[in-house]
Formats: sequence, structure tokens, C-alpha cells
Amino acid sequence: MGTIGSRVVFGICIVLAVACAAYSMAVLGTHSGTSFWMVWLVFAALFALLGFSFLLHWWALLPKMMRNVIVTVLILGVACFGVVEARIIAAMNTTAGPGLDYVIVLGAQVRESGPSRVLRYRLNTAIDYLNDNPKTICVVSGGQGANEPFPEAQGMTEYLEEHGISADRILEESKSTTTEENIRYSLKLLDKASADGGQSTADASVGLVTNNFHMFRALQIAHVQGLPQAQGLPAGSPPDMLVNNMVREFFAEIKFLLRSLAG
Repeated sequence: MGTIGSRVVFGICIVLAVACAAYSMAVLGTHSGTSFWMVWLVFAALFALLGFSFLLHWWALLPKMMRNVIVTVLILGVACFGVVEARIIAAMNTTAGPGLDYVIVLGAQVRESGPSRVLRYRLNTAIDYLNDNPKTICVVSGGQGANEPFPEAQGMTEYLEEHGISADRILEESKSTTTEENIRYSLKLLDKASADGGQSTADASVGLVTNNFHMFRALQIAHVQGLPQAQGLPAGSPPDMLVNNMVREFFAEIKFLLRSLAG
């Protein structure tokens, strides 16, 4: 690559590095409760390193075989990312039917002031569905994290009751700390509730309420955990956090698939 081409690539990489660094600060400022904002700093460093490798001709100094391996890995990584993100986007448009026996609202961070923005999207979607389907029972699922003042299920119940949902329509699962545990522990509640109602969980219709970016993985987990009939009720999500959450979901999905293969 000539000098002009190297400078152009360097400029593009530096712009991308600055954009990633700025976005990491924006994500940090949302107080989302996760440390994923640091991944954007890693992306910034990688773009900067790539840019300097072209500007200073480090790339040309690498053995041809190593360059081919790096390019191949990058192409496969981009292809894998594209496939997973396409599935995430497709799952955003799933729609559960009316008259479900149960809806499970997956937990997210709560604060002293109440549910986080992400969690309010989920709860508002559940409220709309519960109002339209007065016989549906709601399971709120989420334990207490190290940075939370009380269990997520408690905060979710209080929010639902404040918005007119009767306490006798709410079941609390307050021990889970992951999506897998959300669904596994909620399933135990459903087993008991279904048995009390004279039916089995396998015969019950169940909807999952979570944010749109999380729906693809949540349904996969539900099917693995023993809820093959689970339907999706995707909620919206904060627009300023959507890119961050979708990239984060890619890594979470890869982790889930690797654990599934290992198990």
C-alpha cells in the first residue's frame, strides 16, 4: 500500500478509535450497572493500533502467512457477528399471542429510585399485556446484585402494583442473578402454580418479556431450560444504549453457545 493509502487508512482508524472512546464515556455516563463500557476502550485501542500499523508500515513487516491468518480470522469474525446480529434483529419482531397463562418478566438493575430505564421498558410492556389479558399471571424474576438496594423482583412488583396490577396476579422469583437462573427458577414457580391450577407447565402458555436486543438469547435459554412453548414479548430499549447492548449481546450469545457445546 502506498503512502497516501496508508495515511487514508490511518485517518479512518483514528476516527473510529476516537468514536469508540467517546461512546465508551457515553455508555459509562448512563450508569447501566455493567462494565461493558470498557470494551469500547479496547476497540478504540485496537483501531488505533491498526491505524499506526499501516502508517508506520508495521503490517508490511509481518510474514505473509501471519497476515493471511489475521485477515481470515477478521473475515470470519465479521461474518459471525453479522449472522448473530441478524438473528437478534429478527427476534426483535416476535409477537406473542393473546391469552397467555403466564408472562415472565426478566429482571434488570434496580436503584433506590426504582427500576432502571431498561427495566421500565420491560415492565411497561408487561403492564400493557396484563391490562389487555386480565387472566394472565405475571412472574417477576430477579435477585439482588451487589450494586442493588433490594431484589429486582421486589422493585418490579412495586412498580407493577403502582401501575394498577393486582398483587394476586404477581409471582415473585427473587434469587436469580443470570438469565439462565431467571428462567430456571421461574419455571419452578410455574410448576407449582400450574399444579395448583390442575395443569402441567408443559400445557401452559408462557410469554417472556425482555428488551428487544435480549429476546433472541432469552428464547434460546427458555427452550433449553424446558419451556419450548415460550413466546416472545419484546420490549423497547433506550435508543442511546441500543448499539452497546446489541454488541454486548453478541458476546453473550457466543458465550452461551460455547457453554452449550461444552455441556
